[in-house]
Amino acid sequence: MFTSADILSRVKKSPFTPMRIITSAGDRYDVYHPDLIMVGRREITVGSASQDNPAIYEQQSRVSILRVSAIEDLPVPTPTPTGSNGQPGA
Repeated sequence: MFTSADILSRVKKSPFTPMRIITSAGDRYDVYHPDLIMVGRREITVGSASQDNPAIYEQQSRVSILRVSAIEDLPVPTPTPTGSNGQPGA
């Protein structure tokens, strides 16, 4: 069982490691930026990242902390290398 302190310490860890929050119902919430999660006493609010800016959310979900069954590390996204003309590769 997780507490709000457990989740908050994970969010505040530096450097931030992207994470997946899994609920007892099997729902999964990927968090790639610490600005997209708010930790409350009994629930967390998780934002789904915008395509344009990963620090801004498109929609949000509220999740009871009692329902969080696991937190997993996600791979850190690596930037796509660009060529001299701004196109990927080359």
